[in-house]
Amino acid sequence: MNLDTLYSELTLTLDTRAKLALVVLDGLGDIATKGQGEVTPLEAARTPNLDALVADGCAQGRMIPVAPGITPGSGPGHLSLFGYDPIEFQVGRGVIEALGLGVELRAGDVAARANFCTLDSAGVVTDRRAGRIPTETCEELCALLARKIKKVGAKGSEVEVRIQAGKEHRFVVVFRGAGLEGPVSSTDPNREGLPLATAEPADARSAGQKKTAKAVADFYKKALPLLGGQPKANGFLMRGIAHQPQIPWFADRYRLKAACLAVYPMYKGLAQLVGMTKLEGPQTIAEQFERYLAERERYDFFFIHYKYTDKYGEDGNFEAKKRAIEDFDAALPILLRKRPEVLAITGDHSTPCALKSHSWHPQPVLLHSAVSGSDKLDRFTETGANLGSLGLFEAKYLIRLMQAHARMFDKFGA
Repeated sequence: MNLDTLYSELTLTLDTRAKLALVVLDGLGDIATKGQGEVTPLEAARTPNLDALVADGCAQGRMIPVAPGITPGSGPGHLSLFGYDPIEFQVGRGVIEALGLGVELRAGDVAARANFCTLDSAGVVTDRRAGRIPTETCEELCALLARKIKKVGAKGSEVEVRIQAGKEHRFVVVFRGAGLEGPVSSTDPNREGLPLATAEPADARSAGQKKTAKAVADFYKKALPLLGGQPKANGFLMRGIAHQPQIPWFADRYRLKAACLAVYPMYKGLAQLVGMTKLEGPQTIAEQFERYLAERERYDFFFIHYKYTDKYGEDGNFEAKKRAIEDFDAALPILLRKRPEVLAITGDHSTPCALKSHSWHPQPVLLHSAVSGSDKLDRFTETGANLGSLGLFEAKYLIRLMQAHARMFDKFGA
């Protein structure tokens, strides 16, 4: 029997549901290095509210986001937290970002996540994020491209282009036309000092992927000259170039009515992809927690996303990542005014400051409920989580553990 089928058969239908909340500090996990004084930002941060939650009785552990040694993108990391095997359900980042920005995707559309960058006179990438330009600048540049580029390709086989600005340096490009198919490879060289890569079909035999790769190349030919004179961003990178897959609905899979409280489009898109309701408006973690209080009785499950731990980890800024954790902790009492019956606090992956990127290191997880027990730890840290009763497990099982703590499963067998 398929394991998901077994979970479904064991799921009880309850008249009064517990409230479950999954709070994700993006890229929370880190590593203790000599350069950081042998501590992580989570260990160095002052977190009195998390400490009090731990003292109230929590189970802790570490989670493998995909498989040992595999570094996940944000898409696989979050899908795993939502209980979907990220190897089975592979989703292009462009699709996620487009959905998060409210772009309506049609069957056959191919979406790409893009971000502005800077290029030198030889076309070599000098800053992959263009100094994290303000959102207003991104909107201006996207408006310029959208005015000038409506279609690409030869007459008779033209491909429509739609451009939507996101936050800071990020935006989305959607290609619409007959015969398009993804995925195709990224144009991001993944580090400074290299030229833009060429988008290539994942399957060299696929006519649809070849057409998509050609559309990407044609778009660059039109767009780069338009950006050539721009002082802050004169190029762009494209990743996650793919079409939308079929994914089972969260509500059908877990019998939970779910809501998403996220600020950045990509995470809204991930939630929308599995059928969560996006609760728009909040821009800070305190506002997100306040909205949780206001919406608590309307939903069974809340996904609450906090970006800044990942942002500063990618910058290699230890002190800023530590402060981001402290800012989160300062807002936590708002959520705890009406504490969820089951509360999980974790990351979607690790983003060590020493690496300035996502990594394969297991992320710490805290699980609090009336039946979680106490691991008798003083704090929520990577070191403490290594000793916790949850042990080391795959992130795709976290939702199932949350359901178990909500007493949603019947006994298996006689």
